[in-house]
Formats: sequence, C-alpha cells, structure tokens
Amino acid sequence: MPYDRSKGKLHEADHSHRHEKDFRVTARRNKLLGLWAAGLMNLQGAEAQSYAREVVSADLEEPGDEDVIRKLMGDFARASVTVSRDQLHKKMDELTAEARHQLAHH
Repeated sequence: MPYDRSKGKLHEADHSHRHEKDFRVTARRNKLLGLWAAGLMNLQGAEAQSYAREVVSADLEEPGDEDVIRKLMGDFARASVTVSRDQLHKKMDELTAEARHQLAHH
C-alpha cells in the first residue's frame, strides 16, 4: 500500500499541536507552582509574580521537571520552608490538572 502523504501531514500536525498544548500546560503549571511557592516564602505582589516567572524559566534548563524541582527545593531550603519532594510532586500533579482545566476554559 503506498504511503499517503496527507495522512502523514495530519499526524505531524496533530503531534505538533499536542506538543504545543503540553508545553502550554507545563508553563501554566509552573507559573501556578511559582505563585504557590512564593506564598510559602512570604513573597507577595510583584515579587511573587517575578518569582513565578523564574520558576517558568527554570524549566527551560533541561527536559523534564527535575530543573524546577531543584530550583524550588533550593529556594525552600534558603527560605527555611519545609516541603518534601513527595509533597512537591503531589502539588505539581494538582497544579497540572488545574492548568489543563484553565487552558481548556480559556
């Protein structure tokens, strides 16, 4: 059976759209995560917004979530905020669901 070029293009477009959507969900999750973390460290207003942007930027260092986790755990330690890696992973899962919901209704 010959290769159907149009199906290949559709699959490629679908994959690209899914990748873009995942990227947007992760960026939104990281912003929400940054705002949550900022609150735990008593940052408010513009300072909290700035910190949230730092968390979003930290995710561009390497694939996966480890760069964000490393940043947050280091910042929590410096601010004497006690959050375990397990608690952080649980919060990330919650905020991923929240980010998906926000983007679906945006």
